[in-house]
Amino acid sequence: MNRTLVVAGHGMTGHRLLTEFAELGGLGAWRVVVVGEEPTAAYDRVRLSTALAGGDPRPLVLERHGAGVEVRAGTAVTGIDRAARAVRCGDGTALRYDALVLATGSRPFVPPFPGHGLPCVFPYRTVADVAAIRAAVRPGREAVVVGGGLLGLEAADALHRLGMRPHVVEPGPGPMPLQLDAAAGAQLAALLDARGVTTHCGTGIAGVADGGRTTLADGTEIDAALVVVAAGVRPRDELAEPAGLPRGERGGFLVDERLRTPDERIWAIGECAAVAGRCHGLVAPGYRMAESVARQLLGLTPEPFADTPVPTRLKLPGVAADSFGDVHARTAGAMQFAESDRRHGRYRKLVLAADGRTVLGRVEVGPAGS
Repeated sequence: MNRTLVVAGHGMTGHRLLTEFAELGGLGAWRVVVVGEEPTAAYDRVRLSTALAGGDPRPLVLERHGAGVEVRAGTAVTGIDRAARAVRCGDGTALRYDALVLATGSRPFVPPFPGHGLPCVFPYRTVADVAAIRAAVRPGREAVVVGGGLLGLEAADALHRLGMRPHVVEPGPGPMPLQLDAAAGAQLAALLDARGVTTHCGTGIAGVADGGRTTLADGTEIDAALVVVAAGVRPRDELAEPAGLPRGERGGFLVDERLRTPDERIWAIGECAAVAGRCHGLVAPGYRMAESVARQLLGLTPEPFADTPVPTRLKLPGVAADSFGDVHARTAGAMQFAESDRRHGRYRKLVLAADGRTVLGRVEVGPAGS
């Protein structure tokens, strides 16, 4: 009888695991069941803003799995019985497993500001969220986006293209504060403002009134019709404690460099995995995790997961920002070389190691195509 692989979560990382598993010939030797909480097929969450601006989520759908993969959509794994090697599902069923991969992803973080639960406040994480936001769009009115990271800026641009006047609220010193230094953030803010996306940095939300009117911590009032929250995510690790699985200090299923929990039959990949204690919020590391686990399940030599820098790119009509590595020059002995061209709206920075040759990080901000 074939062994059973259960995958908890059918997002991009879970989908990549199953794709890799099939390409390596695993479907003949294993029964594969994937349990996904969303009622839709797996889709490209990275391109949500495309669906928000364009209204059609169908191009986001990832290639469907072939025969040999059982997909249980619209339910979720609600518990793990490690002794019985079984998971409980929200639809009341149970699944026994020989191997279990946790790919539960993350949930949006909604800061607990006054009014955060009002109907005019929307999280920004799923295609259902996109549909709800589009239904609330009021062309010509102002909108507030909470969070000036990559996703928040993309959401603001999509709202702008839908005819709204978006305001981005970022508590950090500038947009994309994790990926850009202060000078790059200031240049990006200027480019966004020129495009019609107003940025409010170094402040937060003091409260939202019924209908959307928003007050910022610095006293600014915005007569918004809706508020979109793109303030980061938190790993979906609620299955850990009841199952006796350890969590990372900041959340996530604690795993080693092979993505394995202390239970040799259970792995975790993607945003819910705390590799040596650290969670990764980008899809590229999640894909590497998925590929490693697929090989392990089939007895092939895996590539241990390595925490390597991942490039970040923001590309909006007329605006581009690229970032890689240690852009804040926090490495001991790092040297910084920056060039600013305010006339043309460009900023470049290179961070080198003490040897003067090894590139530790780089930043480039400017008009798209410049």
